[in-house]
Amino acid sequence: MKDLRELLKKNAYPGRGIALGRTKDGTKAVIVYFIMGRSENSRNRIFAEEGNGIRTEAFDPSKMKDPSLIIYAPVRVPDDIHTVVTNGDQTDTICEGFAEGRSFDDSLRTREFEPDGPNYTPRISGLVTVKEGKCCYKLSILKSGEGDPSQCRRFFFDYMPALPGQGHFVSTYVQDGDPLPSFEGEPIQIEVPDDIAVFADEIWESLNPDNKVSLFVRGIEIATGATETYILNVHS
Repeated sequence: MKDLRELLKKNAYPGRGIALGRTKDGTKAVIVYFIMGRSENSRNRIFAEEGNGIRTEAFDPSKMKDPSLIIYAPVRVPDDIHTVVTNGDQTDTICEGFAEGRSFDDSLRTREFEPDGPNYTPRISGLVTVKEGKCCYKLSILKSGEGDPSQCRRFFFDYMPALPGQGHFVSTYVQDGDPLPSFEGEPIQIEVPDDIAVFADEIWESLNPDNKVSLFVRGIEIATGATETYILNVHS
């Protein structure tokens, strides 16, 4: 297993990232989502609480140029057992799908990568399910075919049950570049510690100081469903 904090320290620009897992003591499910930015428009954002989830907002609305791909709800809680986390408005697609009886996978089969050529940024999504004292999670990535926008490749990964001390991480990009290279391969297996607060602080410190924008970390008690949430923004 890899150390997520060390992975991030070595990568100046993984873009946006999702990590899901379970604490080493087995008591909590863990959700991590962060955003980074290279442009003024991308960096002009914060995470703001919305219901049981969060939404991205412009820190300075007067400087917002194009909100289409950067203003969305990354985290939503559609019911008593599920938490959805994504890097775009597919959060809404998944939650609306649940309401209409569709699965996580089926809802994402209606979507594809972002229309931001030449990068064609992947859409990454995660689902955590905590039910009856049990926990599992899913990850997905929708990406272009080697930068070819005429084809969309959809990958789905199920982790049932979630194992104590283990998680998986996916990001939009391998590293910085022009165009930005899409994430490759399976989600990276990572270690998940017990202390959520410390984990959040250490991830925040590991993100590149010039490019990091916001971080969300949540622990969900598997026995009770109780949550603890940490939100960190460069602009506060």
